[in-house]
Amino acid sequence: MPEPLECQHMNHLNAVVEDFDESVDHFTGLLGAQFNFDMPGEHWHAYLMTIGGTMFQIFVPHQYILHARMGPYYVGIEYKIPDVGAARDQLAERGMRVVRELDEAFHVHPAEAFGVSWEFYSRSFQDPSEAPVPYPEPIWSAERFREHPIGYTGLKRYSVAVADLDAATSFVEGFLGGELLYREDRPASNATAVGVTLGDTVVELLSPLGPGAIESFLARYGDGIRSTVFSVADLEATRSYFAGRGVELHDGDAPGSLALAPADNLGLLFEFSA
Repeated sequence: MPEPLECQHMNHLNAVVEDFDESVDHFTGLLGAQFNFDMPGEHWHAYLMTIGGTMFQIFVPHQYILHARMGPYYVGIEYKIPDVGAARDQLAERGMRVVRELDEAFHVHPAEAFGVSWEFYSRSFQDPSEAPVPYPEPIWSAERFREHPIGYTGLKRYSVAVADLDAATSFVEGFLGGELLYREDRPASNATAVGVTLGDTVVELLSPLGPGAIESFLARYGDGIRSTVFSVADLEATRSYFAGRGVELHDGDAPGSLALAPADNLGLLFEFSA
């Protein structure tokens, strides 16, 4: 088999939402996001934004009818790797397809990658000397995000719900070059969690043991990214901030985490953990 890829750095998570103006107002207003770059296009209105130090590329399709049945969802995630051409060759050796080809970057077909369109690029979106677009202002510092009432201290992990945990773990280790960090049961979610380090991130694979939130997610969406989990300095202060904005946080997928429900977040699940 080909050697695993070398995922060095996460550039951004990719997600689809329904309305451009509403989403910009929501993310910048409620979540203290920084709007980084506007990317209007023929088929969608995309943009880059950073929340708590984590960058997102948001896509808003012009014809939402093609996405309406699925609703808002996480498309995938982009990593910086040393050699995009070599990665493309490795993908072909494994018999996997490219779903979107950009020459400098490409997206893996999610049907062959546990519901995630993994994207690979050889430059960093966070390094001003490498960023592929000219941001109107520098990306805010970690200190500035820490000063927001939510108290962001970084990205703790993102989670991917999978039906076949062993196969997904082998994929993340064998193809993406991840290293096993932990494996534990989550009784409250009736699921098993496997944490894998991947570059400068942790991806958590969640697989159901029976009825519960993870099984319901898989029944609705199939395999795919479920949640972004932000680290915060003081979880009770975070809860208090949202309560003051009329938003109730709920128990998250892991002990000691609180979730901003998709219904309160334009269809995307965000979580917060001390």
